[in-house]
Amino acid sequence: MAVSTYEETVNAHYSRKDVGENILEALEKAGKDVKALTVEDLAPIEEFHIGGRKPTLELARLAELSEGMRVVDVGCGIGGPARALAHYFGCEVVGVDLTEAFCAAANLLTERTGLAHKVTIRHGSALDLPLEDRSVDVVWMQHVGMNIQDKAGLFRELRRVLRPEGKLALYEVFAGTKPAEYFPVPWASGPELSHLVTPEEIRKPLESAGFRIEAWNDVTQASTDWFRAAMEKAMKEGPPSLSRGILMGPEFPIKAANVLRNLEEDRLRVIQAVLTLK
Repeated sequence: MAVSTYEETVNAHYSRKDVGENILEALEKAGKDVKALTVEDLAPIEEFHIGGRKPTLELARLAELSEGMRVVDVGCGIGGPARALAHYFGCEVVGVDLTEAFCAAANLLTERTGLAHKVTIRHGSALDLPLEDRSVDVVWMQHVGMNIQDKAGLFRELRRVLRPEGKLALYEVFAGTKPAEYFPVPWASGPELSHLVTPEEIRKPLESAGFRIEAWNDVTQASTDWFRAAMEKAMKEGPPSLSRGILMGPEFPIKAANVLRNLEEDRLRVIQAVLTLK
């Protein structure tokens, strides 16, 4: 796979040294059996999006995922949603991520949870997925599109790998009525890596790629409430020993605070959606 300078920049933004080992160390300190982990053990760490595990399960139910479906999790991170879909819904999942450190951690954690027979992790780009044409039933994306400028190219590529009448399940961050101006945030140190468009603007490239909207839910308020409650709890009780801060490093509290401020000022919107390929 040819990697562009922009993709290298994105990779560098997310990369952390010894991600998998750091997660295992934190889990062991928390009293978990790191040789035989469960998806519940990993839930506080592995769901790298607003709301944690709950939005993953809600989106899977909305998309009517079921036993035997083949899913590609685009921008899979360390594999949390991929493992959840395999464990709770019986799906066969291929996770693809641009960040090599995340792929290595995802493979490690998938083996430790005993889900390697259901979940495969591959290093690759959302714009050039390492999959055959018409090879999956569902394309899954959670908090990925804000790093991708070429929205039309992204949706063409998702269409390529989907089978006829396949589904696109989205839980994505979009632009609000005002520009997002508080950085850093988890997906970008500055605006040069943040490619947000409004929910209204994204509909045209989706429809042009052949997708029909089945469900389109604005969950911004629920996302804001969740973020505010999580931050208030951390301020009152101290940061939890198991959190996504292990992935984001020491700047995580600042990034989280900036996301909340952007949400509260209507600079970000959060949409949950399911679409079908016409």
